[in-house]
Amino acid sequence: MGILDNFERGLERAVNGAFAKTFRSGLQPVELTSAIRKEMDTKAAVVARDRVLAPNRFILTMSPTDYTRMSSMGAALTDELIAFAQKHATSQHYAFAGGLSIDLREDPDITVGMLEIDSENVKGDVAWTPVLDIDGRHYPLTGGRTVVGRGQDADITVDDTGISRRHVLITWDGHRAQVEDLGSTNGSQLNGQPVKKAILEPDSVVTIGRTRIVFRVLPQATRAPGSAQGDNFWSAS
Repeated sequence: MGILDNFERGLERAVNGAFAKTFRSGLQPVELTSAIRKEMDTKAAVVARDRVLAPNRFILTMSPTDYTRMSSMGAALTDELIAFAQKHATSQHYAFAGGLSIDLREDPDITVGMLEIDSENVKGDVAWTPVLDIDGRHYPLTGGRTVVGRGQDADITVDDTGISRRHVLITWDGHRAQVEDLGSTNGSQLNGQPVKKAILEPDSVVTIGRTRIVFRVLPQATRAPGSAQGDNFWSAS
């Protein structure tokens, strides 16, 4: 348990560190990850010899001030929370009944810095969404072919003098992703090694110039009928 505990705490520190400049007071992102982890561990139930079911819908309620600050991070914060929940579920061998959802809500009766959490098991369908994480911004790979570079003709333009106008091509065929260097001046790296063309595994890191591109596949759950527009629905397997 000590190794797993250190692993989870390391994930929490990573999430908190990613938003340290934005969250200097009040509720911290690490408190959200801690609450989600504790809720999963507390309510996980053995439903078969090899199946432990954890709750897959979480409602995080906080003060209006904290809600405004958390919501301002948009998908970046949500993606980090989902990634954390996925890795914790994997490490503990938890299963989910359906789509994992995280719903942030505000309550004027809650004090700044405080958090309430509730959870339940909800069945639902899942759709896998590939995403590029570049400098804290998230770009869904919806077009199949995405060029990243410094030029305005690139699909994703990055302000980095160390990269070419059209530096790398990232493709997604609906099942897997691939990265290809487009003859750039300074070259590209995949997980620290020079790369010309290669398959991208989830959480792979492509480095071009001073820019890190993290490839992720987020299992997004189908929105339930009648759900609020502000809810964030995802799934973990």
